[in-house]
Amino acid sequence: MSGWFQRRVYSAYEQLLAREIDGAPTHVAVIQDGNRRYARQSGKEASDGHREGAQTTERVLEWCQDVGVEELTLYAFSTENFNRPPEEREALFDLLCDKLREFADADRVHDNGVCIRVIGDIGRLPPRVQDAIDYAQERTREYDNFVLNVALAYGGRSELLEATRSVARDVEEGSLEPEDVDVETIEQRLYGEPVRDVDLIIRTGGDERTSNFLPWHANGNEAAVFFCTPYWPEFSRVDFLRGIRTYEHREASWRRTRARRALALLGAMSEPELVDARSVVSRFRDSLPTGERPAEDDLDHGLDFEVEDDAENPAEDSSGTGSNNGRVAD
Repeated sequence: MSGWFQRRVYSAYEQLLAREIDGAPTHVAVIQDGNRRYARQSGKEASDGHREGAQTTERVLEWCQDVGVEELTLYAFSTENFNRPPEEREALFDLLCDKLREFADADRVHDNGVCIRVIGDIGRLPPRVQDAIDYAQERTREYDNFVLNVALAYGGRSELLEATRSVARDVEEGSLEPEDVDVETIEQRLYGEPVRDVDLIIRTGGDERTSNFLPWHANGNEAAVFFCTPYWPEFSRVDFLRGIRTYEHREASWRRTRARRALALLGAMSEPELVDARSVVSRFRDSLPTGERPAEDDLDHGLDFEVEDDAENPAEDSSGTGSNNGRVAD
């Protein structure tokens, strides 16, 4: 296939995907994997791979704003990354300093009202990185159109462990009663500013795992996950749109399942429970296939509905193995 024809096909596919997108997730979290492998494959230094990956990050920020995503979290440096060779760590710290300051001064960030926040154990980072973090956060603190979270020195287990220890200390000191511990209590003690529940996790580089990333915000919200084979510097807008499509399939499946379960339980509930179940069915009624939708009048009666459990097929883009061109097979 000639390069010209391949580009035309690729462009047409991108336009098709864009037309298929009906609703974007509110919060997308990205595991930017494969920078070093990309560099090795290209005969370059690891730092070159990270710099090219930073360019992808800028494009993804634009794509998120194009489709209506309101919050983006990037897994830029994990607690495990401290184990990398010193020269690689230092080069990455230099890049983080450069990009944080560059983003904080960029016209597009200020024009679009992007608030930059850093989550993680910031105290473990070198002073120069901490200074860049303070600069970026202070420069964009007042914005609220879009939130860009950068996870640095971040580890999900460490985050939850510190929150648990904080709760335990307050209970021991008597400033917090055990029965008053709830979801909000934990969320107030997680790193940094409040983070929305994650709707979609994207991981590049071919590995199918979420690597200790945002367990409270993603697992608790049953986030959709999109794994793809391109290394982060190769990640394209088509890959991004396919991730959004995975979220839409996952969301549609969840809504149908919720409606079917509530519908099936209507006939077996007491009157107080029926009120809640009818409310759920009414909210998600349009998600059901036409033949399964109850009439509006039926929702006012305790009818004994017969609905089979639905074994949804996983969304076609949730995972896969790519061909030699680095794409997940459709």
